Amino acid sequence: MLIHINQERRQFHLTNGQVSYIFHVMKNGHLGHLYYGKALRHREDFSHLQTYDVPTGATTHIYADDPAFGLETLRQEYPAYGNSDFREPAFSVNKLTENHIPDFSYQSYQLLEGKPRLEGLPATYTEDNAEASTLQIILKDEFLHAELSLTYTIFRDKPVITRSASLKNIGTEELMIDRFMGASLDLPDKDFMMVHLAGTWSRERHVKERMLEMGIQSISSLRGASSHHHNPFLALKRPEATEHTGEVYGFNFIYSSNFLMQVEVDHYDTARLMVGIHPFRFKWNVKPQSSFQSPEVVMVFSDQGLNGMSQAFHRLYRDHLIQTQWKKAVRPILINNWEATYFDFNEEKMVNIAKSASELGIELLVLDDGWFGKRNDDTSSLGDWHVDLNKLPNGLESLANKIMETGMKFGLWFEPEMISPNSELFREHPEWAVGVPGQHYTLGRNQLVLDFSRQDIVDYLYDKMSAIIKETNLAYIKWDMNRNMTEAFSQKLEVQQQGEFFHRYILGVYQLYERLTSEFPRVLFESCAGGGGRFDPGMMYYAPQAWTSDDTDAIERLKIQYGTSFAYPLYSMGSHVSAIPNHQTLRKAPLETRANTAYFGTFGYELDPLKLTEEERKEIKDQVAFYKEHRNLIRDGQFYRLLSPFANNETAWMVVSEDRSEALVGWYKVLATPNPKKHQTLRLSGLDESKAYQVAGTEQTYYGDELMIVGLMLPTEFNGVNGGNFERGGDFQSQVFYLKGTENIVN
Repeated sequence: MLIHINQERRQFHLTNGQVSYIFHVMKNGHLGHLYYGKALRHREDFSHLQTYDVPTGATTHIYADDPAFGLETLRQEYPAYGNSDFREPAFSVNKLTENHIPDFSYQSYQLLEGKPRLEGLPATYTEDNAEASTLQIILKDEFLHAELSLTYTIFRDKPVITRSASLKNIGTEELMIDRFMGASLDLPDKDFMMVHLAGTWSRERHVKERMLEMGIQSISSLRGASSHHHNPFLALKRPEATEHTGEVYGFNFIYSSNFLMQVEVDHYDTARLMVGIHPFRFKWNVKPQSSFQSPEVVMVFSDQGLNGMSQAFHRLYRDHLIQTQWKKAVRPILINNWEATYFDFNEEKMVNIAKSASELGIELLVLDDGWFGKRNDDTSSLGDWHVDLNKLPNGLESLANKIMETGMKFGLWFEPEMISPNSELFREHPEWAVGVPGQHYTLGRNQLVLDFSRQDIVDYLYDKMSAIIKETNLAYIKWDMNRNMTEAFSQKLEVQQQGEFFHRYILGVYQLYERLTSEFPRVLFESCAGGGGRFDPGMMYYAPQAWTSDDTDAIERLKIQYGTSFAYPLYSMGSHVSAIPNHQTLRKAPLETRANTAYFGTFGYELDPLKLTEEERKEIKDQVAFYKEHRNLIRDGQFYRLLSPFANNETAWMVVSEDRSEALVGWYKVLATPNPKKHQTLRLSGLDESKAYQVAGTEQTYYGDELMIVGLMLPTEFNGVNGGNFERGGDFQSQVFYLKGTENIVN
């Protein structure tokens, strides 16, 4: 039993032996929070977890005879504003004709095996009802004639609880929502460090930490996308927690548009966390007998540090978010022509690239931007999804067939959400662009945004994309979105509905994804938004991998991929080897290091194979073979971060198989150091301490406990005088070690 219900005391306990979440119905009918954290033994009564103290100077309380019962000092599940709680509320809803202070009181509960899907929204799911249990709490406001439903799902074998909320209008008058969080959590204290992922284009998801202090600290996006700048992920860790020890609470929002994640610390040093759609510029009209559903919030508890939190997210998303057909599928090693040719290509050049790449063992060629309209630079043709016959005179089908004749699969780049002012589509339908008629339109990358809140536009794009998929027998689509939204206005929506625009837009994006992935389940989608500007679990539901960043520099990717791993599995990260000098940094990292970084992801190439030397071709052929040998381990294994690039000149991480019989270790040193210390070792993690492991390519064998306590011996480093006796040196060093369990120790 995953959910225990005490109907007499109206208490609810969700627990699976790893985590407990406990709440109850307070005497005013609202929901009170009791506990969230490491699993507790179930007992019949948890009333003692709620204390009612009269705070000094308290001026508000609900009952005349009970001055201790004031919502300002009580922990709640989904708090409202206006009835003695002065902290920010989880929601705000009212009638259009008269005002009312929300007063949603407990009505009933419903217990479901498994997990219901959220209509029109990406969310975690179960394929077997035994994998999870779901509790729905129904609250009702008699004046508003509205029902508030709070949904909690606990997964059987993971320290994970998901939450969402929905509002149903059961009256005859229209209701207006202007704030509606997916979840709210009141914690008993503020003794936490807030960990989040911040950055910008080409340096996404850098790890940031700060202590909670009185007031509001938040991360958010108002860009119409989850953004390069703040990922919809946040963790609260105890100050003493490390990568592998201590308590951590992790939160991720399954949503790809404007969001808010905030922690409010009050004057009693308690913390309230909220996650949901950003309330700025958000309103939603709920018509009679209709509902509004929030996106889903994922909550993870770990008593094994940040790495334990990350592993829980990874397992959840691999098992219950990525679509079924891609969970265990082998993702093809691809080569993308963008950094090889940019807009300058033709059929002959692409076929030659495909032939050369196929000889190296690469499995998929992706034709990036420039194949449509009159697209010779980024100033035209977005929206004109017909082939450029000047570049491809025989059409896309001919090119696709010739690519496939080389033994390669064929993929295409689309940017379906955009329109160029210089395009046939804009000249025909200027009203399809997002913007206020008669006002200035701001450009981003010389383009405007198509209004995906309109059904006719979604239908138009579905027809165009599905036709191309059928014509070319596409195996892969890179779906890009290269600019954020300005002048956010739809010419299709009424003035009073403009607050619905951002949410309706992303619902349109989700709908197009849903239709295409349902009709073409064997097409692999990779999401992209100017690189990592929409790397979130909402996108992952449809596209099992995302272009992690436009920055392909292996050294910068250490930080980007390290930070991304806090919430997202390795096999969701598009990670490629690119040409040097790198096109974003001009850095010249060795080909070996470029591959050693890219292995820990989906792996591929962004270069021109026709310009490689014979030595480079041999090295890449070996890299491709190495990745093919180990990609199932990278897909299915448990990931451990060992050394942080944000704190060290070295970075290290590893993947360990579920049965701990094999492991892949990546180690990287950015800059050379003079006279380095002797006997350098790297402490590993996650191994079987009693098992012997052999380091591939050597005769070195170690027991697991030795590798985790003493460490793996690193090759001898150049120290300035050992000229004939060193194995590594210089800047941008790297090593990848494969460890295989063995029966015997070789001394």
